[in-house]
Amino acid sequence: MSRVNLLRMHGLSIDCEYDRALKLDLEGPLSYICKPFVRVMNDRLSSEKPARVDRDQIIASTWLPPIPGKVFKRLIKAEVSIALGKYVPETLSFEITRKCGCDCEHCTMSDGEYELSAGEIKNVIDQALDMGTFIITFTEGDPLLRSELFELIEYIDRDLAIVNIFTPGLEMTPDIAARLKECGLHNLLISIYSTDPSKHDAVRRVDGAYEKAVHAIRCGLDAGLLVTMATHVSHDRMQELPALYDLASDLGVHEFSVWESMDGSLTDRDRAQILEMYHRINSSPGGPRIFANTYFEGEMLGCLAGQRWMHICVDGSVKPSPYLPMSFGNVLDTPLEDIWKRIRADKRFSGKKSECSGS
Repeated sequence: MSRVNLLRMHGLSIDCEYDRALKLDLEGPLSYICKPFVRVMNDRLSSEKPARVDRDQIIASTWLPPIPGKVFKRLIKAEVSIALGKYVPETLSFEITRKCGCDCEHCTMSDGEYELSAGEIKNVIDQALDMGTFIITFTEGDPLLRSELFELIEYIDRDLAIVNIFTPGLEMTPDIAARLKECGLHNLLISIYSTDPSKHDAVRRVDGAYEKAVHAIRCGLDAGLLVTMATHVSHDRMQELPALYDLASDLGVHEFSVWESMDGSLTDRDRAQILEMYHRINSSPGGPRIFANTYFEGEMLGCLAGQRWMHICVDGSVKPSPYLPMSFGNVLDTPLEDIWKRIRADKRFSGKKSECSGS
């Protein structure tokens, strides 16, 4: 890979070149619009190790599409649109089933009973792709318990979006992991909350959940999937982070993903520790890279909810993110684009915010 064009439009051209490190180059009278975003992207590409390097592509983070590639072109196009003031729901998280073998206290599953049919889910996916979405994540309950999961993954055009799933891993087998790879899954995400099996099991409220999560990670890696080990960190779990990273490294995952707990317990000192760990590990060779929303949302882009992120609940109601209680409509009776316009009209989702926009 030498030099590849990512976007060409009137007044703007963006190329990607590789010479030991990836770099985005801008040309044209409109290039000033994208300079802030491209400057940040180039800084990250030059100073941080990638999640994986293939022969003709680099995966900077398991949360992002491969570079170069058609989906990454959509990312660039979306960022140009946002720079011009038209916000795009780049990420769509989607609850596709209420079924789950866990009983976690922190579960954000919406109330009610109705589950969207596979046809209704596909219709929403089509609408989101038309709006510019390029990351789709199937999430809680446990997507592995949705009978049409493989069908839904295969349905998504791989030239338009990458597909991730979050699962506690209880149902994973080598055959399921191989089928996920065959269907085109981009990234398998499995959360582990402690290296002490009893503590992890207590969060999941399932005996043996830790061993099954570790088994699921190994199944995903053996199948050739990108695998992310994730965790949610609160103040009382901060001391767990070094050991959790060591576990992620020992398992050989591609990325260790650290999400701030929504309980409000993290202090400024805690966040400073997360950022120190993020920069230290990502600038050091060997081991998996770290994703931390403390950096990605707190410093880089600001809260994504209602700006670059939209969440579909299992009953079709739509939120700016899974962590916020407000619904702005339901896809069963309102076009997704109209719901997105309602979200964007809410002043809580305007401007860069380092904390949750709905708070």
